[in-house]
Amino acid sequence: MTSQLNHLPSAKEVGTYDPATLASNFSDLHPPLPHRQAMIESQRCLYCFDAPCVEACPSEIDIPSFIRQISENNINGAAETILEANILGGSCARVCPTEILCERSCVRNHDAECQPVLIGLLQRHATDNMQFDGHPFKRAATTGRHIAVVGAGPAGLACAHRLAMLGHQVTIFEAEQKPGGLNEYGIARYKMTDDFARKEVEFLLEIGGIDIQYGQRLGDNLELAALHQQYDSVFLGLGLGTSRALGLTGDEAPGLMPAVDYIKTLRQTDDLGSLAVAKRCIVIGAGNTAIDMATQMARLGATEVTLVYRRGVEAMSATDHEQEIAKANGVRMVTWAQPDDILLDSQGRVAGMRFAKTQEQAGQLTATGDTFEIAADAIFKAIGQGFEGTSLRDATAAELARDGERIQVDDMLRTSLPNVYAGGDCVKPGQDLTVQAVQHGKLAAHAIHQALVAKQEAA
Repeated sequence: MTSQLNHLPSAKEVGTYDPATLASNFSDLHPPLPHRQAMIESQRCLYCFDAPCVEACPSEIDIPSFIRQISENNINGAAETILEANILGGSCARVCPTEILCERSCVRNHDAECQPVLIGLLQRHATDNMQFDGHPFKRAATTGRHIAVVGAGPAGLACAHRLAMLGHQVTIFEAEQKPGGLNEYGIARYKMTDDFARKEVEFLLEIGGIDIQYGQRLGDNLELAALHQQYDSVFLGLGLGTSRALGLTGDEAPGLMPAVDYIKTLRQTDDLGSLAVAKRCIVIGAGNTAIDMATQMARLGATEVTLVYRRGVEAMSATDHEQEIAKANGVRMVTWAQPDDILLDSQGRVAGMRFAKTQEQAGQLTATGDTFEIAADAIFKAIGQGFEGTSLRDATAAELARDGERIQVDDMLRTSLPNVYAGGDCVKPGQDLTVQAVQHGKLAAHAIHQALVAKQEAA
């Protein structure tokens, strides 16, 4: 899809190009805490007994305990406390919106300081500085059971690791050539630096008992029917594979592409200067992906970056913190406007977009009748992703009950098919967060284990 931008100059060719500046623009957004600062910060925690921060954490990390362990300089103990609940605690410390989860719930917000404990940075401090002689978790005695996990994203990896801990053999089937899912391909480059996603997966696999097969795409060269027959259980951690269309003429024009496709290319390149840059670009959307796209394009050297959303700022799903990052990078935000027409030049390439002004009346979004245009060399769609329905087209997969377009599951992450479980973004409940996907994978692993044990006892 990056061929959609072949007509645009590279970052090296734009007037603002400077190798040192470009490297700095994609360095760590939130540098880690120095050890002394982490110790001081950890001592600000009140170590609440019934801590609201734990209630707000989707993966149920015992936050007061790991922070107390940091204050006692027990870094390995803190890391083990985190990883026991969330094996991807290192990446979650980097990308989790702590400002609206655990840190918003911190009791320090209610005292004179008005400053929550920096839980996310403390979590990163522990997981970045742990020094175990081997993997901190050991496999239970082998059960002789073999489970298939589809998708090596956060949900699939968390499920596989917990199943391996419980003594099962796991094979992960991954469509891409690298594991990690969104952590590897979809997070802004300045949030996950130094190839951290790969290193975290390597650490996770040290538990043993997990095999990954790459280039295996469900609905293409892999069928649920075969997995259902050959393995004791199946976990589907499919994520969301398709970008929603604008539904306008010119949706395939050169210069228009899904933001996630560009971010994927950006994260995988070794030469940022080779990336195509639109001097003037439009990003359509209101979530963190839209913010990531707009901010990264600005950091690559674009001179005009405009993020457009059909409702008001208060309705944006991107957090206030994320919005401030975009504004600090010169991103202009235009609200109450929805795409009306894609403007093309004489060669059929993107030249801009016409927007219809919107308003809310009786809870319904309506057009005011007024329009305006924004000139642009490229348009990036960040209007959400849909479930890749073709991945479930074989006869067995077609039997899966759906909740809308996503897979329907119960409280135990069980699907309507016996011995088939699902979690992460491909199921309806949840917040579409990495930490939520990890929790789904962990809970599904326990549900699978309990079902297999019960079946063995019954036999």
